Amino acid sequence: MAIKLDEMRKLVSAYDSNNLTIATIGSHSALDICDGAKEEGFKTLVVCQKGREKTYKRFKRIVDETLVLDKFSDMVKPEVQKRLTDSNSLFIPNRSFSTYVGYNAIENDFKVPLLGSRMMLRSEEREIPKNQYQLLEIAGIRYPKKVKSPAEIRRLSIVKIQESERKLERAFFTCSSPREYEKKVEDRVRQGLIKREDLKNSTIEEFVIGALFNFNFFYSPLNKEIDFLGADRRLQTNLDGILHLTADQQLEIKLVSRNIEIGHMLATVRESMLERVFEMGEKFVEATKKEYPPGIIGPFALQGAVDPNLEITIFDVSPRVPGSPVLEISPYGKHYFGHFTSTGRRIAMEVAQAAKENRLAEVVT
Repeated sequence: MAIKLDEMRKLVSAYDSNNLTIATIGSHSALDICDGAKEEGFKTLVVCQKGREKTYKRFKRIVDETLVLDKFSDMVKPEVQKRLTDSNSLFIPNRSFSTYVGYNAIENDFKVPLLGSRMMLRSEEREIPKNQYQLLEIAGIRYPKKVKSPAEIRRLSIVKIQESERKLERAFFTCSSPREYEKKVEDRVRQGLIKREDLKNSTIEEFVIGALFNFNFFYSPLNKEIDFLGADRRLQTNLDGILHLTADQQLEIKLVSRNIEIGHMLATVRESMLERVFEMGEKFVEATKKEYPPGIIGPFALQGAVDPNLEITIFDVSPRVPGSPVLEISPYGKHYFGHFTSTGRRIAMEVAQAAKENRLAEVVT
């Protein structure tokens, strides 16, 4: 049975608001979350999988406690949940949490208050009802045209499919015809990068050519305002390496490109475009309120491209912490608050305000 919103609000209302802990999973964006929490004076707890805890034990200034489990999915065990709620924990979801713990467990079994939109996490997957593209449609935000089947590929398109071994990663490849599609599928199946049976859950859509941006936002249910925290771009292996080769070198080596995110670069947006960015974020927030009440809470990102006509097309939505630590030095957070503001710190600022105003129930699901 799905965890009810009122249940989490009742639980967090019983917390000691003067002794809160910011908790998260030891992967993806945990250091950003913990650093921001310490900036605002909160205790921090990172739930780690055995063998992956060393990074978090090294950063003792920002990680107060590591809770090491045999596997991440053990987070739903009653004794682990009790440990979290006994420490007045607000749990911050990210992509690793969704992947390793799983949507069903998060929605039905993990009875720890989330600062974020519990039922919206699943919308990140494109093959379900009420998915991210449906939210973009309702919001009136442009997104790529979908190609119904490989046989209908007539122009440069991108295929998005789950990697066979790495659950956290999606295997993207481009093609311009059904014949090229089949050849690239065969190459990737042969190398073990994808499984042919996963093609039924893949997505084919038009390839949008433009400047790539991840637009990072924060929606405050306390202030009913949206902050644009900044933009970043992804470093991807081995794609970035291939792109640094000349065309003849690319043809010679015949490597299969892979889009594994390995880092981030900070970006800025020209000021004449900012109003469009704000409007896009506001429209998305309103769409989430209609489809996933009470709507998005806290951080989210809209990833897309800006074409030569200055039109923004969004091709990926992160309905949780996007995982862009470079935002700590983004100018936009400083413009708002007078100091550099990472996603992690903006989360902690919201928690601090909610605790001070006795409104913690409004920021959790």
